[in-house]
Amino acid sequence: MRRILFSAVVLAACSTTALAQSGTNSPYSQFGLGVLTEQTSGFNRGMNGLGIGFHEHNQINFLNPASYSSLDSLSFIFDVGMSGQITNFEENGKKQNAKNGNLEYVVAGFRVLKHVGISFGVVPFTNVGYNYSNSSFVGNSLSTSVTNTYSGSGGLHQVYLGAGWEPFKGFAFGANVSYLWGNITRSVVNSYSDASVNTLSKYYAADVRSYRIDVGMQYTAQLSAKDAVTLGITYGLGHKLKADPSCTVVSKNLQTGVADSTVQTIKDGYELPTMIGAGLMYNHHNRLKIGLDYSLQKWAKIDFPEYSVVNDQPQYALKSGLLKDRHKFTFGGEFCPNEMGRGFAQRMHYRAGVSYATPYYKINGADGPKEISASLGFGIPIINTWNNRSMLNISVQWARQSVTGFITENTFRLNVGLTFNERWFAKWKLN
Repeated sequence: MRRILFSAVVLAACSTTALAQSGTNSPYSQFGLGVLTEQTSGFNRGMNGLGIGFHEHNQINFLNPASYSSLDSLSFIFDVGMSGQITNFEENGKKQNAKNGNLEYVVAGFRVLKHVGISFGVVPFTNVGYNYSNSSFVGNSLSTSVTNTYSGSGGLHQVYLGAGWEPFKGFAFGANVSYLWGNITRSVVNSYSDASVNTLSKYYAADVRSYRIDVGMQYTAQLSAKDAVTLGITYGLGHKLKADPSCTVVSKNLQTGVADSTVQTIKDGYELPTMIGAGLMYNHHNRLKIGLDYSLQKWAKIDFPEYSVVNDQPQYALKSGLLKDRHKFTFGGEFCPNEMGRGFAQRMHYRAGVSYATPYYKINGADGPKEISASLGFGIPIINTWNNRSMLNISVQWARQSVTGFITENTFRLNVGLTFNERWFAKWKLN
């Protein structure tokens, strides 16, 4: 119990570090609640986020809480992951690179009873991070220019506690209960080269303190002594986030220093969509595992805050049609010659995956960028005199977001996850 409490303290300390870092440089994070994170751990990322149908005994798969029921007995698993990425932005023949790195997740899990496992951890939900500007001349005048500066930061994070139970052979179900929190700030500042012209600045802010509930189920059908197929299903509850986003508009004259500001707030203006996922995994003798996942996030029914001017009257109000349903397909798998073998090469895991995802937001009435991505990964066993079950998960990912008329992003990401698998609950006997 002391070790578990110590791990929880370490987890909390690591989560504080994670909150201080930005996970994206994408201008697309200015839309909706930001860029949606992968919600996966190290072994999933080697397969490009695949996992709804996977029930690993030595890895924590919080994509589907039903999988916790498969965790090894007598073991305590602690998994921490980080990433570094380089993104190339391209628009109208111009290119620019940006890079960042951050702590991705900290999770832990263990079995509490026969066929009952629990997990807890901190994972990101969305990321917001961008800063760019553009300039142009006002009207036909070549003497007065206007510069629009766009910036934003923040995101949403979740700390979760989950449990999975296998009441009878082949069938398991589970649930994650999360505390969802974070703040999102965005700003649009218009400044003019002519100091007599008033600047107009808009500052958006929202603070989220809410919850999230996800449930999952897995059913495994044994086809033969060496072959099995697992069906996994997940459901995430959609609900209001009890956040009151605000918009502050400031008009200021730089010559006189006189400023006029107005603040508008929308009561309970943020909402979490209903999320549905399904996955199928084929397992051949715990050596070859191939899977296919599909997920649906129903954003289209959600109204989202927008600032607009109607009949010369500025207003900040909820508007429909700004978001759209997000669909994602992932195909991948892993191969391990013999996870119980004596040799290092026998216990290596080789992983790969590809994905296609549609956007969940619109830009000026048009669909945002679609995303295609691919990954390659390795699970490297850590073998020494006192531990032969821990694993180093390393993967590389490429993701491309593109849509006609807007910025194209190509991101190259290196993921590193370290899974500590310790035998904590064994009772030793002396002869």
